Amino acid sequence: MDLATLPMPSADASGALPEPALFLPRKPGILALDLGTTTGWALRFDTGRITSGVETFKPRRFEGGGMRYVRFVDWLVEIATHAHGIRRLVFEEVRRHAGTDAAHVYGGFLATLTSWCEEHDVPYEGVPVGTIKRYATGRGNSDKAAIIAAMRARGFAPADDNEADALALLLWATDPEGGRA
Repeated sequence: MDLATLPMPSADASGALPEPALFLPRKPGILALDLGTTTGWALRFDTGRITSGVETFKPRRFEGGGMRYVRFVDWLVEIATHAHGIRRLVFEEVRRHAGTDAAHVYGGFLATLTSWCEEHDVPYEGVPVGTIKRYATGRGNSDKAAIIAAMRARGFAPADDNEADALALLLWATDPEGGRA
């Protein structure tokens, strides 16, 4: 291609070319997780932008029992890469489970998460369910619908209660007056 056909940067009236855009180094983000087979997550970037969603780790056909945790680690690495690292991680600390299977699955996710954090020098903290609910709604025994409504009132559109819990947890963790900044 002839050089004359390539577009050239425009010059201002003085004839000087504009300054190139500066790429500032990004700081790691803060990640909040509502652990489980359906994991709600919320991520705050250093710019203050928040993104959230839900990731499912259901066992797949022909998978061994540990594969959901392998996929969970892969997902954590993907999130950490997207966030330019994780500065801090908070998760919903569940003390009571509806059944034995739920307790086992949660324990597996918790062990996988804490070992990953230790390996990557990411500080982590478990926050009791009642603390999150009290912060979001003013009551420590709020139901799922109340948490979803509280997050919608703050301008978010959570897909389900898992994402709403993660958003509430992230807001608690980054609130300089109510949570821990």
